[in-house]
Amino acid sequence: MVYLPFLLIFNLISYFPSSSHAQNADLILPLKAVNLGNWLVTEGWMKPSRFDGIINKDLLDGTQVQFLSAKLKKYLCAENGGGTVVVANRPSPSDWETFRLWRVSESCFNLRVFNKQFVGLGSQGVQAVSDTPTDTETFEIVRKDDDRNRVRFKASNGLFLQAQSETLVTADYAESSWDDSDPSVFIMTIVNTLQGEFQITNGYGPDKAPQVMQDHWNSYITEEDFNFMSANGLSAVRIPVGWWIAQDPTPPKPFVGGSSIALDNAFTWAEKYGMKVIVDLHAAKASQNRFEHSGARDGFLEWGDSNIGETVAVIEFLAARLKMTLTTSMSCHVLLRTYV
Repeated sequence: MVYLPFLLIFNLISYFPSSSHAQNADLILPLKAVNLGNWLVTEGWMKPSRFDGIINKDLLDGTQVQFLSAKLKKYLCAENGGGTVVVANRPSPSDWETFRLWRVSESCFNLRVFNKQFVGLGSQGVQAVSDTPTDTETFEIVRKDDDRNRVRFKASNGLFLQAQSETLVTADYAESSWDDSDPSVFIMTIVNTLQGEFQITNGYGPDKAPQVMQDHWNSYITEEDFNFMSANGLSAVRIPVGWWIAQDPTPPKPFVGGSSIALDNAFTWAEKYGMKVIVDLHAAKASQNRFEHSGARDGFLEWGDSNIGETVAVIEFLAARLKMTLTTSMSCHVLLRTYV
């Protein structure tokens, strides 16, 4: 199913009838606008250094990885894409041999397969049947110090995952070595990574992420930037925001509070320097387009009909908040939309 974007234009002067004519006269089209990307919705490609302080920063949520058995020289595979056992019999990797990481801690992860189940322990070996990860679907990825792509998986039972044969993968290996003859050693290939809001906040964790994000919001875009843009002929800014802003100051984990205050600052600065503001709901809950700028955890598109109501609720929240923020003399016009 194809979902069209919500495109809601709120001409906020309608909230203030006494000033409507003056504000309409002040709106000069076309607007000369700039996008303030990577400010309130993280887009790592714009400033990759923001992730430098994260331990195992190459293993963030949504990282797609493939694992070659050092002994068998075959790839781990979720048979049928998930719903049954995990084997180690594929000579070359494709979708069924690709696993998406859910980061639990600096070194512990869940592995999500093509059909969206999670790899875990079963009575007949390692399998991918659970739709929700628990302790038995959590693995510590142990990396070799001098070769970070040579890894072993420590399961919740304290033992290591091993490829006993091409058709039998178990989590019952107690020995420890990094030789190619060791059935618990795998060569990891990173296929793709995500660097969005979920990745940076979950990567730094609840102790560090709030300060990291606050420092970013306070320094990435400042009042001086609005002054500069206005002085150089720009008449508007586009500000992408994420759905979690509607639950500020205590959004669901791993997101952190504070982005709504930064948005309020933007409107204050826009008023001061005579600029318009386009507020872009760039990230809808459950990811409307699977990309990192949608706040996706692992790159799967989860947004559907059941999410329409809560997406509209975020737009209504933003409209109500902007109504309270704007003064009768403010000449800001706002476009609220979702990005698909």
